[in-house]
This record gives sequence, structure tokens and C-alpha cells, in this order.
Amino acid sequence: KDVITEFRGRGDEVHMHPLSFAEFISAYSGTKQDGWNEYMLYGGLPPIVNISSPEEKISFLKALFEETYISDIVGRHNVRNRAELEELLNILSSAIGSLTNPTKLSATFKTVKQKTISNATIKRYIDYLCDSFLIDSAVRYDIKGKKYIDTPVKYYFTDLGLRNVRLNFRQLEETHVMENIIFNELKIRGFNVDVGVITLNKTNEKGHGIRKQLEIDFICNKGSKRYYIQSAYAIPDQAKMEQEQRSLMLTGDFFKKIIITKDAPAPYYNDDGVLVMGIYDFLLNESSLDN
Repeated sequence: KDVITEFRGRGDEVHMHPLSFAEFISAYSGTKQDGWNEYMLYGGLPPIVNISSPEEKISFLKALFEETYISDIVGRHNVRNRAELEELLNILSSAIGSLTNPTKLSATFKTVKQKTISNATIKRYIDYLCDSFLIDSAVRYDIKGKKYIDTPVKYYFTDLGLRNVRLNFRQLEETHVMENIIFNELKIRGFNVDVGVITLNKTNEKGHGIRKQLEIDFICNKGSKRYYIQSAYAIPDQAKMEQEQRSLMLTGDFFKKIIITKDAPAPYYNDDGVLVMGIYDFLLNESSLDN
């Protein structure tokens, strides 16, 4: 990102993303389902589409991560402890879409890695990773209070192939990967993406006040448009539907509310006015959110 400051207003920024799923599938020779599996596993960096064997794909991603991304970050910022940076990458890779902050990450280093790293150092490393466009963040937004909540934050990888190779393809939970892909697609489409928070103040059986926070996976804003989106891998019954849309029903406004699932027969509006669509309908149609 420091390239932008170098030009100091004398140029225009064109932000290049990895291939979207629609772009990837347009160059992929197999079925849509096979393409989805490949995209989840190896990501959307353009050379990946043209590499045939899994071994070569892994070799390409591993070399790119080590020889370009990490080497550039270490050299550019004079990082003295490369091992700490790589350990942080491993932790963030394992926790895509999870709420975290430097304090939590510092505690993880202490309990799991038996290392002491200050919050300030972790914050600096995360900034380096964001500046290199390796990861991106979604900040929490209090919908009813109309204000941002600085911490904790969710982090996503801009390319899942790089994330997966970092973990040697060990953690491939499709629920979290699908959420990451939805986040990336929204960013590619030019949306500002936040995590929605709705705070409920209730009274328990003993008459004590309790505070509960419900989450909406994504609030997407672009100009006058706003969408609330939940990522739900499967909705097998009505109980699950009600669970997924509960927070959507409490926003107190009339912006469109959407649930994206892995398998939906066709986009439809349920009885509560929520648009339910499958992941393919969302990814393969640029105007899917407006339909």
C-alpha cells in the first residue's frame, strides 16, 4: 500500500485482486462443483488455473509465499524476528473469520507457543500483512448505536491458496472458507465490508439486567446501497433458518437482508422477506444482490 503514498496524488490506484470465482470458472475446464473445490483449495491467483498437477500448484504457492511475500515484508520493514512473524501468520491462517485482537493473539503466543510478544509488536506485524494485501480486515459496527467498535476484528485472506499452503492444507473447514470467499467477492465488487453487531439488553429470571450481542456476518455499503448478509453453510430446517436470520430481523431498518448457503435450489424470499440464495447464484451473477 505504500506505493500510493509514493505518488502523492500524482497517479490513480488500480487495485488488482486474485480472480473472482466467476473469472476462475470461465477459464476452468471441469464442472462447477469441481471448480469450487479447486478454488477453495488453491485460490484464485491467475497462474493456478493453468497449472495442471496438484504438486505444481502447491510448489508455486509455497514459493510465492516464502520468496515474495514473507521475504518482501521482512526486507521492507527490517523485521528482526522472522519466526515470530511466521508464527503469527499460522495463527491468523487457522482463525479466518474469527474475532481477535493483539491482546488475544499475545495471550495465544504465551499459552500455545510459550513466547512473549507485546501487543504493539503484533499490531505492527498485522499492519505489515495488511499493507502487503496478504490479509484484509472487517471491523465491527454497532448497527443501532451507529458507531464502530475498534476491537476485536475479523481477518480474512485475500487468496485462500496462500492461506491453505501456509497450513500445509490441514484446516479446510468449508464453512469458514465459504465465508472468506464471500468476503473477498464483496470486496472485489467494490463494497465496504464490516461485521454487524446488535446489542440486546434483557432481564433474566432473577431480574438482573443482561447484555447480549448478536452478529451479522457482513454489512456491505456502496454509495446509497446497503445489504446485510449472513453466510450459512447449510439450513436443514426451519429452526436453523430462524437462528440464522434472528439478528437480521433486529436491525430496525429496511435494507435488504440476505442469507447465502452452500446449496439452495434457486434464490427465493422466505416469509420474513429475507432473500435466500446459493453460493453459486451469488458468485456467478454480478447483480445477484440486486435481484
